[in-house]
Formats: sequence, structure tokens, C-alpha cells
Amino acid sequence: MSRRYAWVVFALSFGLLLSDYMSRQVLNAVFPMLKADWLLSDARLGSLSGIVPLMVGLLTFPLSLLADRWGRVRSLVVAATLWSLATLGCAVAASYGQMFVGRLFVGIGEAAYGSVGIAVVLSVFPRALRATLSGAFIAGGAFGSVLGMAAGGALAQAYGWRWAFAVMGVLGLVLAGVYAVVVTEKRLAARQEPPEGETGTEPPAAALRVLLPRLFSSVSVVSAYIGSGLQLFVAGALIAWLPSYFNRYYDMPTAKAGVTAGLFALVIGIGMIVGGIASDRISRRHPIRKWAVAMGCSMGSLVLLMTAFRLPTGPVQLLVLALGALLCAGTAGPGAAMVANLTPAAIAATAFATLTLAQSLLGLAPGAAVTGALADRFGLLGALRLVPLVAVAATGAFLIGRRSYDRDMRRLTGLAPIAEPRESEVSS
Repeated sequence: MSRRYAWVVFALSFGLLLSDYMSRQVLNAVFPMLKADWLLSDARLGSLSGIVPLMVGLLTFPLSLLADRWGRVRSLVVAATLWSLATLGCAVAASYGQMFVGRLFVGIGEAAYGSVGIAVVLSVFPRALRATLSGAFIAGGAFGSVLGMAAGGALAQAYGWRWAFAVMGVLGLVLAGVYAVVVTEKRLAARQEPPEGETGTEPPAAALRVLLPRLFSSVSVVSAYIGSGLQLFVAGALIAWLPSYFNRYYDMPTAKAGVTAGLFALVIGIGMIVGGIASDRISRRHPIRKWAVAMGCSMGSLVLLMTAFRLPTGPVQLLVLALGALLCAGTAGPGAAMVANLTPAAIAATAFATLTLAQSLLGLAPGAAVTGALADRFGLLGALRLVPLVAVAATGAFLIGRRSYDRDMRRLTGLAPIAEPRESEVSS
């Protein structure tokens, strides 16, 4: 395979990733219009946003397995076509129920794209580029969220909210068609390699029976799943509701509110990457410090966001809110690293699928829906003042995991006890 073709595969896969998140987040930009047109409660608006990550969390693992058997390229094209058609269906929805069904199918289409898409990209590049390419895909989700909210808000203000969905759906269909023509299973087959530690000879059912218990074999790894999932509750709530917050409390029109919220979504994405980099540097000699980084991000977001939503509207509030947004998903990097450390290399992909499940079911899906329900009772500002408290539970999970980490690592590796740094070193 030529180097040029490998980068074409990356570009098209990245384009579909942008389409994925644009179709997912365009809804948040048009919340104010839907609320006015259909007289929806905030709880119903939150459910329209939360159903997508819920489906992603529930279906990522089984659809990823299906894609490996049926063909990754074919699966990606079908998935992109499904979420694009479902987004077009949202454009013509005449009621909350029809919109909910459309969003449900958006989630089904997007369920396996992240795991299968990155698998296609990694299969055509050398192993030495895997970390860089994986990081680019993480950033792609943030960029797609920004584009979805910014472009969606602008289109909705200029032409109506239906056109915002329609444009996203057509874009996805065009990209899916180009992908189907340019990327083929035959051209990828020569470059694909079996995952490390897997021979491909184990019967699938037997392999699952042996491997699945190892996904939950220690207190530390379960704590990493739970802590990472709970902390993303805060990020999910912010991404879903900041467009409405700016519309209601800053009197921003739909387009400006979407652009502003999109910038905050970008800050959240940057925080994911920065948190991972900081974790790698701080824990280079003492891996246990990853837990301290995660707890620091979690508690830092709690303090900053609780402060931000009690300040009067204005530049100071926006600055503190941006700092809180930067930290609120900073646990994603150290959380993923802890899961990788605490599970055997042979089941790394399955472990990350489990982490995605926890992040979706505990964080992204309920974050939007629960915040909407709270907003109906306490107002949106009151709800956003309560949301950061979830970080207390996330910090508790990380603290439990840290206490068991040394013992669990020794059991996994069979090595001598890991040197425990002093508390002053951990806090630093």
C-alpha cells in the first residue's frame, strides 16, 4: 500500500468521524428552537441528547465484534449511511416521538464507528504512529462537536432548525459514498495485522468465557471504569446544555450560542489530551500518580464549575467556566491508561470497549438527560450548579482504586511490590 493511499484512508475516516460528532451535537445547538416550537420540557430535550450516547455505550462492543467478522469497511459505510439517514429523518420529524426515534437510530449508526474506524486507520500505518493517530481521533471528536454546534446554530438561525439536520445528513451520505468507492477491504487486507497476543485460533465463545472475567478482575480496574464514567457526566451535561445556557442567560441568538458552546466543547476536548500528556509526564517514574492526576482534575473541575455558576454573567464567569471545562474531562487520559495497565494486553481492545460502555452509561447519556430533568425543577442554572457534585463520587472511585492499585498490579504482573511514593510526592 502506498503512503499516499494510507493518508487518504486516514483523511476519509477522519471526515466520517467529524460527520459522526456533527450529527450528534447539532441537536444541542437547536434546543432553544425545539423547545419553543414543540413546547418541550428540558427533561425531554435532555432525553433526545442522551439517547445517542446510551445507544453508543450499549452497542459498541457487539457491533465491533460484528464488524470484525463482516468486514470493517462495509460496516463503516453501513453505519455512516444509517446515522446520516437518521439525521435526515430528524429534519422532517413532526413530533417529539418521531425525533426520539430518529436520534435513537443516529446512536445505533454511530455505536461502533469510533472503535472500528480507528482499527481501520491503525491497520494501514506502522505501529510507531499508533499513539499519534489515536490522539488525532480523540481530537477529532472535539472538532466535530465544535463544527456541529457552530454550523448547526448558524444554519438554524438562517434557515430554520430542520435545515441544520438536513445539511448534516447530506454531508454524511456524501462522505459515506466517497468512502465506499475509495476504501476497499481488498486494499486494506494486505496491511492488516492480528492484534498482539492473539493467534486467531481460539474459538470465539471459549475466548470470551476466558477473557471477560479478566475485564473486572481487580478493584482498581473497576474503580477506573466507574470513576472515568462518572466524571464524564459533568462533561456530557456541559456539552448538551451550554448552548441553551448562553441563549437563556446571555441572551445570545442561536448562532452565537452555538459557536460559543462549540468553543467550550473544544476546550473540553483539549483538556482530554492535556490530561493524558500531564499524566504520562507526572507518572513516568511512579505509575500510581495517574490516580492523583485523575483526582486533581476531578476535584479541580468541581471547585471551578461550582464557582463559575455562582458568579454573575460576564467575562470573569466565562473564564472560570472555561478552566472548569478544561479539567472536567481531563480524567479521560489517565483513566484509559489505568485500564490499559490493569488488563492483559491480549484484551486491550475489549477493555477499552468496556471503558466506553462505562463512560456512556454512567456519564454521557445520563449527563444530558438528568440535567434536563433537574432544570425542569430548579431551572437550568440551578441544575448546572448541582451537576459538578458528581465529581465527588468520581473522586471517591479514583481514591478506592489508588488504594488497591499496588496490590492489583503485583497480582497481574507477578512482580515484586511497586515502590510507593510518599504522600507529598503524590500530592505534587
